[in-house]
Formats: sequence, structure tokens, C-alpha cells
Amino acid sequence: MPMAPPPDLSSLSLSDIVQAMAAQTLPPVSQWHPTHCGDSEMRIARDGTWYHQGSPIGRPAMVRLFSSILRREQDGRHVLVTPVEKLDIAVEDAPFVATALKAEGDGTDARLVFQLNTGDLVAAGPDHALRIEQGADAPRPYLHVRDGLEALLARPVYYELAERALAEDHEPPGVWSDGVFFPLIAPDPA
Repeated sequence: MPMAPPPDLSSLSLSDIVQAMAAQTLPPVSQWHPTHCGDSEMRIARDGTWYHQGSPIGRPAMVRLFSSILRREQDGRHVLVTPVEKLDIAVEDAPFVATALKAEGDGTDARLVFQLNTGDLVAAGPDHALRIEQGADAPRPYLHVRDGLEALLARPVYYELAERALAEDHEPPGVWSDGVFFPLIAPDPA
């Protein structure tokens, strides 16, 4: 069954986004427990590009399909899982990249919806937290996607969040989404 192309986030209203998110269904990978079969010879680069045997996977529908069977194990490894096999996949940073942001409302009434490089839509909130990690050269912002899987926010998306945080003038700087406040500073390493 072919996968539908991802929606254009900029053209969707909030009610359209809510409908699209409700329609997103994923295989029940948390219920599948096959025997580990080896290495998939696949890698997800820091920029979100998927590779197989060193070559980029050029078909977006194939990447969306593989991303739907991606799971993070309790030991932190990433695997591709089906009912009959489980294969390791190397992930350089986060398996997804948030490439677009749609924001509606202000303050505690705000809702922030992110589009991932796979086309999936994720609304930041109680089940999808935003967090900042201090990287060697700059902050690294992440969004929880599902079951321990995260998306790295692309730099332009992070800048949009920073602009919202500065406009709302909170201390510490941060943003609201679905009734949750997310500070946009890395926690103190102490």
C-alpha cells in the first residue's frame, strides 16, 4: 500500500492539523518481540538523511515506511522491527528532524505543531516534550516524538521558537504548547 505524501504544514489550519494527526497510524512495534536478526546496514545521519549500505535512500515514501517501524530499545539502541525480525539501525543523533513549525495562539493557549522530515506531525505538549541539551558549540533542541524517539529541531525551527520565547518575555525564556511551559535553556549540568 503506497504511503500518502506529507501535508504542506503552512497551508493547514489548526483543525486540519488536528485531523491529520488523528489520522496518523503506526504499526504496533511495541507489541512485536521477534528475535534479533542482525544489522540492517542502514544509518540515519545527523541531518535526518537515511542511508542503506552507504548510499542515501532517495525515495521519501521508503523513508516514511522505514520510520514507521523504527523503535528505541531500553538499552538505547535503535532497531527496525516487524513481527518476524529485528535489525539494528545506526542513528548519529536523533532519528527525526523537525523541519517546520506551525504556531497558533499565545501564552498558555498556544499550540505548537512540528512537521518532521518524514512528514509526521507532532504537537508539543504533555506527551511530546521539548527539551534543550547544551552541545559543544550551540544548544541542541529536541522534541519527543514517541516511545523514546526524538526529533532534533532544525536551526530555523529553533530560531522561530526563540523568537516566540523572547516575545513572551518569560524567565527563564521558553514557550507554551498545549498547556505546558517548555524552557528554552539547557539544564545546568551541576
